[in-house]
Amino acid sequence: MGEVSLADHVGGQLRRLCEVARTDPAGPLELLRDLLGSAGPRPLSAPPTWPSNIADDHTPVEFSLAFNEAEPPTLRILGETLGTPPGGPANMSATQRFLDTQARRAGLSTSRLDSVRDLFATEDPQGAFGLWCSLVFRSGRRPEFKVYLNPELNGVERAPALVSEALRRLGLGTSYQAMLDHGIRPGELGRRDRLTFFALDLLDGPQARVKLYLTHHDADGWDVIRAASVVDDADPTAIAEFCALAGGGRSRFDGLPLVGSYTLTEGADRPVGYSIYVPIRGYVDDDEQARDRVATVLARYGFDSTELDRALDAVAHRPLRDGVGLIPHVSLRLGAPRPGVTVYLSAEAYQVSPPLRRRVTADGTAVAGPAGRSPAGHP
Repeated sequence: MGEVSLADHVGGQLRRLCEVARTDPAGPLELLRDLLGSAGPRPLSAPPTWPSNIADDHTPVEFSLAFNEAEPPTLRILGETLGTPPGGPANMSATQRFLDTQARRAGLSTSRLDSVRDLFATEDPQGAFGLWCSLVFRSGRRPEFKVYLNPELNGVERAPALVSEALRRLGLGTSYQAMLDHGIRPGELGRRDRLTFFALDLLDGPQARVKLYLTHHDADGWDVIRAASVVDDADPTAIAEFCALAGGGRSRFDGLPLVGSYTLTEGADRPVGYSIYVPIRGYVDDDEQARDRVATVLARYGFDSTELDRALDAVAHRPLRDGVGLIPHVSLRLGAPRPGVTVYLSAEAYQVSPPLRRRVTADGTAVAGPAGRSPAGHP
C-alpha cells in the first residue's frame, strides 16, 4: 500500500462531509483535486511545500459548514493552489489558472474580478496571501465560486486606498464609506483595525456580493457592536451574546483577533449583511471544549448539534480532547442573504496543535499541553 497523500487525506474528509451536506461528492472531489494541483499527490510524510496561511498547520485547504434555516448545511472549501515551485507570485498565478479553468468549464463570470484585477496584481505580494478561492456546495445546486483578494498585498498602509478604488469601480463606494465610519475605531485604521480580505462572487447581477473583512485586534464586544451598527439587521444583543458564548464568557479578545465582514451589493448605500467571526481555537483548552461551546451556540440560534458532530467525525482522526484547532472559527451571519451560523473545520493534514494546558475532564482524565501558542489564522 502506498503512502497517504494530501489529496487522499482531504479527499476522504470531503467525501464524508458531502454526506452531512447531502451533496453528491463527485463534483466536489474533482474540484478539490484541481484546486490542490501539484500539492495533492505529495505524501503526508513530506512537510508542506509552502507555509499557506489558510490553516495553522499550513494545509492549503479548509472546510466550513454553514447552518441555514430550513435547508441542509452548506459545505464550503477555502483553498490556495500552490505554484511549482511555490511562492507568492507563483501561487497567485496557479490559483488564477485554476479559476480560469473553472470559468471555462462552468461558465463563470469574471467581469467583476477583471475590473479590479490590476489593483491586486504585483510581482512582490506582501502579507499572508495573494489570492485564494472558495467553493460553495448547496444541496441540489451547482457549485458557486468566490475569490479572496488581499487588500494588504502592497502594504498595510496602502490597503484603504486600494479598497476604495476597487469599490468605486464596482459602484459600491458609498457603502464603503458608511462601513469605515462605523467599523474603524478612531485612529486605528491600519493599526488595530485592518482591512484583511476582499471577497468577490464570480457571477453577475444584483445578487452578486462583495464581502469586505475587518480584523479587530484587542477588541471587545462593544467594538464589534459599533462596527456592525451600520447594518440594519445586525442585532447588537445577538452579537454580544454570540461573542460571550463562543468566547467562554470573556468580554475582551486580546489574543487572536475578532473579525467582522460586511456584505455589499449594488443599489444599497450601506452594507446589507454582517458576520462576526470568533477565533474559538485561541480561547479554549482543546477541541472537546470548542465542540461544546459551538453546540451551545447552535442551540441558541435554533440548530441541532447532530450535524456538527457528524461533521467533526468526518474530519477528525483523533479524540477531540487531544488537540486544539480542529474548529478554528465560528461565525454568526446577520442580514442578507442567509442568516445563520458557520463552523470552520481544519483538515489537520500535517500537524495537530496540542491542548493548551493541563485540565481535568468530566471523566477524571488529565489532559496536558503547552500554556500557549501563536497560530496563524483567518475567517
